[in-house]
Amino acid sequence: MSTGTRDTSGAGPSQAASSAPSGGSAAATAASVGGSLRIGINPISWSNDDLPSLGGETPLDVALSEGARIGYQGFELGNKFPREPRALRAVLQPYGLALVSGWYSGHLARRSADEEIAAVGSHLTLLAEGGANVMVYGEVADSIQGASAPLYKRPRFTNAGQWRDYGRRITQFARHTLDRGVRLAYHHHMGAYVETPDDVDRLIENTGDEVGLLFDSGHMTFAGGDAIAMLDKHVTRVCHVHCKDVRPDVIRLARNRDWSFLEAVINGVFTVPGDGAVDFPALIDILRRNSYRGWLVVEAEQDPVVAPAYRYAEMGYRHLAQLVKGNALHPT
Repeated sequence: MSTGTRDTSGAGPSQAASSAPSGGSAAATAASVGGSLRIGINPISWSNDDLPSLGGETPLDVALSEGARIGYQGFELGNKFPREPRALRAVLQPYGLALVSGWYSGHLARRSADEEIAAVGSHLTLLAEGGANVMVYGEVADSIQGASAPLYKRPRFTNAGQWRDYGRRITQFARHTLDRGVRLAYHHHMGAYVETPDDVDRLIENTGDEVGLLFDSGHMTFAGGDAIAMLDKHVTRVCHVHCKDVRPDVIRLARNRDWSFLEAVINGVFTVPGDGAVDFPALIDILRRNSYRGWLVVEAEQDPVVAPAYRYAEMGYRHLAQLVKGNALHPT
């Protein structure tokens, strides 16, 4: 998730560290896990860019050291990462971590592809020179994902012409990023223009193959979709995966009480794989059967006081690693 703040720089505060065990870890198994599937994580488990009260005091080196110790092979960007390619590599290399990707706050619902191409320059360079081959595109124009507004007030395209024009702009922009070796991974997101299963269908129908899909199991389920069916339907366009679990009781509360997106997050709507209702064995099975080659990213925004970052990051890693190694998968 993001409200558009993930494109800003800043080293962030460095006063406190989250606790982590000093002994055994899953790091020794990292090299053997997955083959063509790599497991990464977003730093939101430690520090939420959109809600600084959730872990904002945790320094970046704590997240990186703990993530590497657990066994993660890479990180997505957050606000505390440097925004210069050489400095970014210098931060990741001591931990043996790769740059997975980074959120980009797009406005193609409101501006032209040429304007977006001009705006993305430095971020695209950072990803390309940092070794990432996908860019997380989040449409933030008119979005309410960071506002104190109930989710039913999100923006919507209301006719075929709007979808067609939007798809044309997204495709032109994606062609530009692909020319730099970075594929656009479109993030369907609560509170934005593309939220529901029908929205995702319309996006795919109106964009070219240059546009990849970031499939987020948590957002799809929260939006009322069947994560298994939607991944199976659009898997050929999936170029990035956010592995996010959900708590159905919190989803019901969010809908019944007209919570905003951030209220739902604070109240624990999301959690790590294996701790909620999403059927990750079935999702991994679909990806494997369709020869998915890419990252599985644990991205589960929670309050680290309630859900300690190391404990939950390790829980999510262990669940995915077991599945990726072939254990407990549904039969094909």
